[in-house]
Amino acid sequence: MAGHSKWANIRHKKQRADARRGRLFSRLSKEIMVAAKLGGGDPDTNPRLRAAIERAKGENLPAENIERAIKRGTGELEGVSYEEGIYEGYAPGGVAVLVRYLTDNRNRTLSEVRGVFSKCGGRMGESGSVSWLFEKKGFFTFDIDEVDEDTLTEVSIEGGAEDIKKNTEDGVFEVYTAPEDFAALKRAFDEKGLNYSVAEVSMIPRNTVRVEGDRARKVIRLVEELEDLDDVQEVYANFDMPSEEMEKVA
Repeated sequence: MAGHSKWANIRHKKQRADARRGRLFSRLSKEIMVAAKLGGGDPDTNPRLRAAIERAKGENLPAENIERAIKRGTGELEGVSYEEGIYEGYAPGGVAVLVRYLTDNRNRTLSEVRGVFSKCGGRMGESGSVSWLFEKKGFFTFDIDEVDEDTLTEVSIEGGAEDIKKNTEDGVFEVYTAPEDFAALKRAFDEKGLNYSVAEVSMIPRNTVRVEGDRARKVIRLVEELEDLDDVQEVYANFDMPSEEMEKVA
């Protein structure tokens, strides 16, 4: 799991920049629409929708946008029908990559994703080729200098966390939980006033591939170009690199 927290923090900073361009808001709205379509428009009975709404609120998506996305998902308002799925592949250096997409034109999305892999020195793989290298988990990070370790540990255990790690290289505590316990643990942290820098349900790598130098730059380029595609919701990769180099190349 090494390296995941550093990239997660960098990615969240980038997402805040994306929000100013509207890209993040579009992705959040699409996620809400699909969640409402699959499980209904009531977040109390639809965990995926509840998680999508909480994330959207955390990124300051306006309430009217959230409500409109729910209604489009349930069919109360006319909207685009999206198909979701995952593409798998490899970045330079054998780094495993998962690409989660929501699209209204799968052929277009496949062509664009394949084009990025090819241009950036990677290659696409078959279904199941790398997904086994990742595990879906609720994931939080806390700045080591801004939270009391004993308090964090107590609240995490009481809230159902599966694991707590002190990552001194990245300067954060990492807290992991089962996806179904993510919302409850997040509420517990909020109620105790524990400020996290990252809170998400993510695909956590079971092991990582160390990359440095030119290879590291190529991996970051591939990941960022995939994230820039309109149909791509999330990109996960199992790379690890020195913190200083990751900050520099990202």
